[in-house]
Amino acid sequence: MKMFKSISVIILSLLFLSASNGFASDKLPAYYKIGVLQKSLTEAVKIVKDAVSQKGFETIGEYHPGNNKNLYVIVFSSKNLQSIVLRKKDRGLMASALKVGFYIKNNNIEISLLNPMYIFNAYLMKEIKPLESELKKIDGDIKTALKTINSNFTEFGGGVEIDDLWDYQYMFGMPYFTDEIELREFDSFQQGLKIIRANLAKKVGNTEKIYEIVSIEKEIAVFGIAMFDGETGESAYLPTIGEKHVAAMPYELVLQNNEASMLNGRYRIALHWPLLSMSTFMKIVNTPGDIEDTFEKIVE
Repeated sequence: MKMFKSISVIILSLLFLSASNGFASDKLPAYYKIGVLQKSLTEAVKIVKDAVSQKGFETIGEYHPGNNKNLYVIVFSSKNLQSIVLRKKDRGLMASALKVGFYIKNNNIEISLLNPMYIFNAYLMKEIKPLESELKKIDGDIKTALKTINSNFTEFGGGVEIDDLWDYQYMFGMPYFTDEIELREFDSFQQGLKIIRANLAKKVGNTEKIYEIVSIEKEIAVFGIAMFDGETGESAYLPTIGEKHVAAMPYELVLQNNEASMLNGRYRIALHWPLLSMSTFMKIVNTPGDIEDTFEKIVE
């Protein structure tokens, strides 16, 4: 049923497709290519970790998406960033997980950054306005740190205007940030936290917890979750939509108050691959439903 619903929405959306998401001077790029290193992955990862730590960021998770030895991601955050984004009550904490990707080919390691300002604007939307100066400082710190690797960043992966990020939709008929998928309602935040942690410890659905960011006071938790199933996980769809966007991973599950939810796959995938063509999107038409099915197991 989920597959047919996805197909019908996407086919309807084709009728309203009128513009591409290429770059323009007033668009925020989704990614930056930091540079290429001819080192071992261990050395490259250490260089990045050391660089961001100098600006007060802590690595909170890392892994090979899809168990692919040629793909790697590190996730980093800071208490300061978390305190800022928590001012947005609806899932603002999601914006505190920042990511650097490593794409290996022919002994070259291409390092990329998921643009923090792109994610801040997408997840905080108009509520970014009173936080903007603080977040721009954090964005500047990250980029200054990474420019010790290479001072010339290259934009790639598409871009979206700021106003459109606040209300991002791939095309007509597709979901927004606010169209989250509700997975389960628990008796309490604490019960939800206990069940989700227990299921991730068991690696249900061939998953693995890569990071968690929790605010007990605000009753919100964000889990970054790897999906290793060969038929429905990351290895099943990343090669189709573009592995150089590896810094998009891992996918998030959110517990807010007593409700577990996730971003709709047709929103989140499109946001992180804004140049994705409709023909390519159709090739992964089952993926949003597959992710939802996997996450439902984690909250059972």
